[in-house]
Amino acid sequence: MSATAPRAEASIYEPKVALEFFQAAGKPEKVAAGKTIFAEKEKGFFSRSKVYLLLKGEVGLLAGKKPIGTVKAGEIFGELAAITHAPRSATAVASSACEVIALDDREFQAGLRKKPAFALMLMSMMVRRLRETIRSLEAAGELAPGAAVKESAAFDPKHLGELLKGFSDEPVVYFNSGRSIMQAGQSGIRMYVVTEGTVVVKIGEQVVERLGPGGVFGEAALVDQSTRLATAVADSDCALLPISRNAFMALVKMSPGVSESMLSSLAGRLCFLTSRAK
Repeated sequence: MSATAPRAEASIYEPKVALEFFQAAGKPEKVAAGKTIFAEKEKGFFSRSKVYLLLKGEVGLLAGKKPIGTVKAGEIFGELAAITHAPRSATAVASSACEVIALDDREFQAGLRKKPAFALMLMSMMVRRLRETIRSLEAAGELAPGAAVKESAAFDPKHLGELLKGFSDEPVVYFNSGRSIMQAGQSGIRMYVVTEGTVVVKIGEQVVERLGPGGVFGEAALVDQSTRLATAVADSDCALLPISRNAFMALVKMSPGVSESMLSSLAGRLCFLTSRAK
């Protein structure tokens, strides 16, 4: 499902922050009522990789021919495809005459480097959606053992040391194969970057992600300062670099590329879990 800013996210979505971000990099465009802005699995009227801020009007979201959501003025939509470069998972159609600001993936990525407040807001929105999606999957019993596993890495291992130099405020920690690193529901005070070995991430009894060098986990609890989303276990002997929330915030605000990498990681997890709910 294409991401929007629904009413439930009112406490973390700030229209002013979004407007400043889009106005700094793009210009308003008019879209006629009934026009397809982008199509599911297709490029649509605009570029496939664009993300949008709706200034005026209303946009309907459809999966197949089924309505799945509505975008109101002041909300953003289409950001998952711009972040992950994946095909659209929904169709967006102008329900009325609309005015939007559209940013292609390059403009969007460049903007993230200049506006860390917007990047942090997006992370918070994605973490909220991850929590809601996990609750939905658990309630529907769709996280049974044996399902597909997502393998990913947020950072290029070759550049990891240079990227994190000066930001990590804790020494590397080591875990033997099979040892629990964190548990779902615990309070989270740090995230981890895998520097050696592999780690598996579990929701309930289901392994949903396997992380090698460059992979990150535990960041969701730092973004919204809440409990852990998942359990992490050492899949092999591994070395992890802990990063506190203060160091994480400094990374996002000062280190180019970190916002994109973290958003890509969160968006990838959201897309993977959302696809399981279909």
